[in-house]
Amino acid sequence: MDRIKSVGVIGAGMAGLACAGALQAAGIPVALFEKSRGVGGRMATRRTESGSAFDHGAQYFTVRDLRFRQQVEQWCLAGTAALWLGRIIRLEQGVISELNEPIDRYVGLPAMNSIAKSLASKLNVNLNCTIQSIHSFDDGWGLTDSNQVLHGPFGRLVLAIPPQQAIQLTQANLGATQALICDIELAPCWAVMVQFEQRFDVPYDAAFVHQAPFTWVARNSSKPGRDTSDCWVLHASPEWTKEHLEQPADQVAGQLLDEFWHVTGQSPQPVAALAAHRWRFAIPRKPLQQRSIFDPKQRLGLCGDWCGGPRIEGAFLSGIAMAEAILNSPS
Repeated sequence: MDRIKSVGVIGAGMAGLACAGALQAAGIPVALFEKSRGVGGRMATRRTESGSAFDHGAQYFTVRDLRFRQQVEQWCLAGTAALWLGRIIRLEQGVISELNEPIDRYVGLPAMNSIAKSLASKLNVNLNCTIQSIHSFDDGWGLTDSNQVLHGPFGRLVLAIPPQQAIQLTQANLGATQALICDIELAPCWAVMVQFEQRFDVPYDAAFVHQAPFTWVARNSSKPGRDTSDCWVLHASPEWTKEHLEQPADQVAGQLLDEFWHVTGQSPQPVAALAAHRWRFAIPRKPLQQRSIFDPKQRLGLCGDWCGGPRIEGAFLSGIAMAEAILNSPS
């Protein structure tokens, strides 16, 4: 293996952060580039002017893999993650039923993005930095951002972004890799954040919703470390979201709040805050079986939760697999 002088990673969600952390631990300089103002991707938290917070992206994470379990235990010991012990049920046409599944669900502490912030604190992360084009040179990759600033060269390049964005950024020049990812769909999701003036009195903290415009509703304030104001997050189904994808956010928020009263069978209650956020690339449909993709000839890799499993655990393991592929790549 040739000596890898540096690696550039585009995307500071869980996959990108895990990849960068593993490479840096192996002694390789890494630079992360993130178009948003914060890290974590859909491990996101929105705060209101009143100080209330909503985990409006990923709601929790579970553990199946031993390596990820060891990492989660470290997060819990460090105080950046904790078990969520809220009552979670199934809700279908107003009928409540128990899940009857022994699954531990974890959340970031005191917010979902706390884990990502902790991981990023040890890395070289460039926020609010949109990479508009990439260029391959003899000695690596160069990146140009939206301000026409050049970054690099990097000996290896990782795209920890949705496959559609990867194809666009590489100008559809991914060779055999493109055939693997071109049909992968990441379904969109409208997320509504609502804060009630008084506690919304239902006998559960979250629900998987069936046969409704929603797939999920949750009392965000039931999670450990959150403030006491009664804040809820409502996730619309991919089908409903697609039908209303380009609708203004305030209209979406109002429509889904009306649906929320109907789904829960409750009378409308006074609302202190209401907003909606559109996740254009949210839930991977039919993700790849492999954890990551790396082309040693192009010195280019791709990873994300669309590789190996559409969960936070899947994103973490995808990033680790990407780092291992780079470390083991031939010259």
